[in-house]
Amino acid sequence: MLRLKYEQIADQLAKDIRRGRLPRGARLPGEHVLANRFAVSRNTIRQALAELGSRGLIATHSGKGSFVTFDGRPLDDRIGWTRALAEQGVHTAVEVIRLELVGDPDLAERCGVESDEFVAVDRVRSIVGGPAISFECTRVAARGRLRDLPGSGLDGSLYDVLRAEGLLPEQGEEWVELGQITEVEAAVLSRAPGERFLRARRLCRDRNGIFVEHTESLLDPDRFRLHLRFGGAE
Repeated sequence: MLRLKYEQIADQLAKDIRRGRLPRGARLPGEHVLANRFAVSRNTIRQALAELGSRGLIATHSGKGSFVTFDGRPLDDRIGWTRALAEQGVHTAVEVIRLELVGDPDLAERCGVESDEFVAVDRVRSIVGGPAISFECTRVAARGRLRDLPGSGLDGSLYDVLRAEGLLPEQGEEWVELGQITEVEAAVLSRAPGERFLRARRLCRDRNGIFVEHTESLLDPDRFRLHLRFGGAE
C-alpha cells in the first residue's frame, strides 16, 4: 500500500530512534532542519511528528498547562481519547450517533471562521462491557476528507483524519463546569435525568491559529478530572 509522505518520514525517524541514532531522551532536530533534510514543508514534518507521537516514540513536554485525566491517569488528547485510553489500559467502545453536514453561523462566529458549514460528529464512549462514560459532540470544518465523512463514514479515529488534512490540535481553550444532564442527554448516556456530569467545551487550533475542532463533552465525574499545572520554567 502506498505510504503518504509524512508516514514515510515517520518511518525513517522511527528507524533512527530504534537504531540508537537518536538516543532516548534526546531532543529531535527542529522542524526547519527536518524539513530541509527531507525536502518537504514544515506542515508535513508536523504530521510526521504527530505520527511518531501516536506510536509512542516521542513526547512533548511543557512547563504548564491543563489536561484531562481518567481515573487519575493523564490522557494525551492530541492522539484521540480512544488511543489515549487504550495506552492507559482502558478499552472503550465508541458509537457514532450523528455524522452529517450542518450549518452553524453562531459557532462560526465564535471560532472566527468564515464558513458556517461544519461536519457534526457526535459519539458516545463506553467502557467495554460497562457504562457510558462520555458523550462527545465535535464540529470540524467541512473541507477535504472531512467533508466526505458523512458519506464515507468514520471507521477509525477522527484525529487520524484531521492529521491527514494537516490539522494538528496544538493550542486552544477549554471551559469545564459541573451540571445536571437533561432528559435527552440521559437517554443517550443511559443514565438518570438530573445526574451530575462535567460539561466541557473545547476549542482547538493548530500552531498557526487555524481552527481544528470544537467539542462539547459530557464526562462522568467519577472517572474524569481536570488537572491544572502552573508555574515553573517556561
